[in-house]
Amino acid sequence: MAERESLSSRLGFILLSAGCAIGLGNVWRFPYITGRYGGAVFVLIYLGFLLIMGLPIMVMEFSIGRGGKQNIVGAYRNLEPKGSKWHIAGPFAIIGNYMLLFYYIPITGWLLYYFLSSIAGTFSGLGTAEVNSFFQDLLAHPLRQFGWGAIALLVTAAIAVMGLKNGVERISKIMMALLFILMISLAIHSVTLEGGKEGLFFFIKPDPSNLVEYGLGESIFAAMGQSFFTLSLGIGAMSIMGSYFSEERSLTGESIRIVCLDTSIALLSGFIIFPACSAFGIEAGSGPSLLFITLPNVFSQMTGGVLWATLFFLAMAFAALTTLIAVFENILSYWMDIRGMSRKKATILNIVIFLIMILPCIFGYNIWAGFTPLGEGTGIMDLEDFIVSNLLLPLGSLVMVFFCTSRYGWGWDKFIRTADMGDGLKFPSKLRFYCAYILPLIILFVTVKGIIDILL
Repeated sequence: MAERESLSSRLGFILLSAGCAIGLGNVWRFPYITGRYGGAVFVLIYLGFLLIMGLPIMVMEFSIGRGGKQNIVGAYRNLEPKGSKWHIAGPFAIIGNYMLLFYYIPITGWLLYYFLSSIAGTFSGLGTAEVNSFFQDLLAHPLRQFGWGAIALLVTAAIAVMGLKNGVERISKIMMALLFILMISLAIHSVTLEGGKEGLFFFIKPDPSNLVEYGLGESIFAAMGQSFFTLSLGIGAMSIMGSYFSEERSLTGESIRIVCLDTSIALLSGFIIFPACSAFGIEAGSGPSLLFITLPNVFSQMTGGVLWATLFFLAMAFAALTTLIAVFENILSYWMDIRGMSRKKATILNIVIFLIMILPCIFGYNIWAGFTPLGEGTGIMDLEDFIVSNLLLPLGSLVMVFFCTSRYGWGWDKFIRTADMGDGLKFPSKLRFYCAYILPLIILFVTVKGIIDILL
């Protein structure tokens, strides 16, 4: 068997892992729930839970990858005690990667379509009804959606087939650098808009009175959920990065840097969206409507709107593509590590799989629009997102936590030893009780309440 690939640099590990974590949830979910649950006060609560929830799980997932030296399926097999069944969780994690891309690929296609439409000045001077009609027209045409989704997939596959260092790592570095430049430029422009101060202050100035409408308890739960789901933990997308990373640096310090990068994109999106919506008197929407209806409506009224819309949708395309590339690499690693396939054959196989499996999500907006699996107004994409975000991510993370803390799993001592290899910040060993008993309860609470809120 050929020697296993590895990342060429520490920067590559940080940016590739951050690229996996940074996704559309940072841009269309974070601003919406921040606006809904109290603005700056909510942001402070969110940052606190990011530290006590997201960070420990990330270190554990990286450690499993580093210790197992394979994708999540092989890592569980290599690290589990003889005769135990922890490896059963591995295939479910891979299924999570597949299901995530089943709807992420079409969304990335939408973004590429909007990027080119912005260049053409399509949104210039359009009213709210016309912008909404433009989006609905896209959803109504499955062939158009499929074509743009296929382009997003083929771009991802072309980068992946070039190899870990020359393709995935090198291109992700460029995309991440451009993403930050674009987001910072957009944020500076937005906060300087006339009439945007009210939205800016709502985002940066804590005001406890903003929590009144939904209550402190509901706001805390929302912050817990966002801090958990924003990092894409639990399906092995991070563990594969740990398996490619050297043992020269400890994982806790690197995880903090990745969490900071992920959070910075979420905060920058707030600096872009709240002042802009405030300046033009437009309510920030939620879900797809925020990106594809609300913001094009803002740009259509803005001086130089063609330029700013183009830059925004280019940034969003980069955010989506970095996630696609990282998750696609995790899927390829399964076929290479476990099935012994070459990178080229694994890439071709998965192009075929995804060209077929993105169809249900696309059809959910037209041919199969009558299918509402989670109630009125929902579609196949909502079902796929529910399975990934509310089941596979939290339950996968729960297994990882038990695996790293239980003497019947990999065990705390081996986890700590692996996480602390190399220079840098060490994982606090005194947190064993918290990680073994408190953290699982938090994950279970988020999972159960999230399922109840959606199904009932």
